[in-house]
Amino acid sequence: MAFLLEHLAQTLVVLGIACLIVEVAVLGFATFVLFFLGLSLVISGGLMYAGMLNQTWLTALWFNALVTILLAVFLWKPLRRMQDVTDNKEVTSDFAELTFTLEKDLNADSRIFHTYSGIAWQLKSKQPITAGTQVKVVKKEVGAFWVEPN
Repeated sequence: MAFLLEHLAQTLVVLGIACLIVEVAVLGFATFVLFFLGLSLVISGGLMYAGMLNQTWLTALWFNALVTILLAVFLWKPLRRMQDVTDNKEVTSDFAELTFTLEKDLNADSRIFHTYSGIAWQLKSKQPITAGTQVKVVKKEVGAFWVEPN
C-alpha cells in the first residue's frame, strides 16, 4: 500500500488505462461509465505527475469524482449519438446470387419453402411468379428469401 501512495500518479494512470481497456475491449463501448472513470483517472494521474495536483488519496478521490461527473455531463449525448448511428446498407453474401427453379406458383399468400444448406427458407416475392420459372434471391430476411424472376 505504501508503494501505491508513493507512486499515486502512476497508479492512477495505470488504473485509468485498465478501465479504458475493459470498457472498449471487454464491454465493446456499450456502457460509458468505465470510459468516463478511466479518462478521469488518466487526467488526474497526469496532473499529479506534472505537479498541478497534490498527490494524496483525498485529492485523487474528489478530483476524479468531479471530473467523472463533468465528463459524463458533457460527453454523454455526443457519445450516445455516435452509438445510435446505424448503417442500413444491404449486405451482399453467398445468398445474393443464388438461383433456382420454382417448384410451385409463388404469390403474396403462398407459403412455399426452398431448402438451402439444410435450412427451409420461406420464399417471398413482390410479384406473382409461376412454377418452373428460374428465380434469383435478391434479399434475405430471417428465415425468408425474397426472389424475383432471373
